Amino acid sequence: MHLSRLGSLNALDGAKQKPFWKRWLDAPLPSPDSMGRICAVMDPTPIRNLNRQLYTRLKRNKALRSPWHGLVPLILDGHESHASYRRCCKGCLKREIKTIKGKKIQYYHRNVTALLCTRGIPFLLDSEPQLPGEDEIACALRLLERVLKNYPRAFDVVLGDGLYTDPRLYNFVLSHGKDAMTVLKDDRRDLIVDAKALFSSRLPTEFSRGKTSVSCWDLSGFTSWPQVSVPVRVVRSLEVTRIRRQLDHQVEEVTSEWLWVTTLPNVRASSPAVVTLGHTRWDIENKGFNETTTYWYADHVYKHDPGAILVFWLFCMMAINLFHAFFTFNLKPSLRARTTMLMAGRLVLAELLASLSTGHSHPP
Repeated sequence: MHLSRLGSLNALDGAKQKPFWKRWLDAPLPSPDSMGRICAVMDPTPIRNLNRQLYTRLKRNKALRSPWHGLVPLILDGHESHASYRRCCKGCLKREIKTIKGKKIQYYHRNVTALLCTRGIPFLLDSEPQLPGEDEIACALRLLERVLKNYPRAFDVVLGDGLYTDPRLYNFVLSHGKDAMTVLKDDRRDLIVDAKALFSSRLPTEFSRGKTSVSCWDLSGFTSWPQVSVPVRVVRSLEVTRIRRQLDHQVEEVTSEWLWVTTLPNVRASSPAVVTLGHTRWDIENKGFNETTTYWYADHVYKHDPGAILVFWLFCMMAINLFHAFFTFNLKPSLRARTTMLMAGRLVLAELLASLSTGHSHPP
């Protein structure tokens, strides 16, 4: 269902008469209600183990290579799959929403997902649902504990947005021999003030990232964040990109400023490497959540049950990893050049549905 992007259990049920299933199953497909009920009581561990076997096979085949700087990042981010004012289950989180008719209680599900960014393909490692009463960092630590156990050598540094600039995450990552890097925002005011005061008296390092000119200030040894067990490094990046506007075809310079805090030492990551890693964090939005929700129906509620929601999300992650591996490493470069991933996904669906009309006469 996920590989062919059918989008729902009812759509899968509509294709159950296809002879394809007889080659793989000893019995007819269960009903949509049965599949939802079974997934609600399934143990997600075997699905995670299947995904780990896929990772191991790709790693042995040297398909998951390190980026140019030699550091493989693991990106963490939270994702809200759906929200409702009417449907609620035992795993739902709650929040109060102000509307024109007054305050209403909204129920929603949220998870923290880990994406491995390599030079081959983006690989969705694992996911953990956020439980009622806990924050996103507590959920991320629970996920990291399992990821470090199952994939101890898969990554070198943990990346996150400003929410993950939390001493709990940094100390946990450091205690397991890894490094951390996150966006630095105003909630760490003392660290920002100290860093900018020192940056103002130093000349930046200049380099380019494609069409973007970068001025970078990079200093280590900050102790203005005493909750973290080691001194940290702060990197400021002032970036200027020249773009041509579509409306009037005029060239315009767009300026952006970034601040990152990290435990990576200079000997392991240069200033260009840190800036590249900082922007790599967006891959979980662009190559992760945006793609999974837009083209893979990952946010569809197949069964409103916390166990079923997690199981279907893990199945979808594994299907995406399989598809990316197939498209990138099994198709010839000439075919990939003239075929998009979206078209390849549609061809998979077409193959699944091709024989549904077998036995019927063709129109004149």
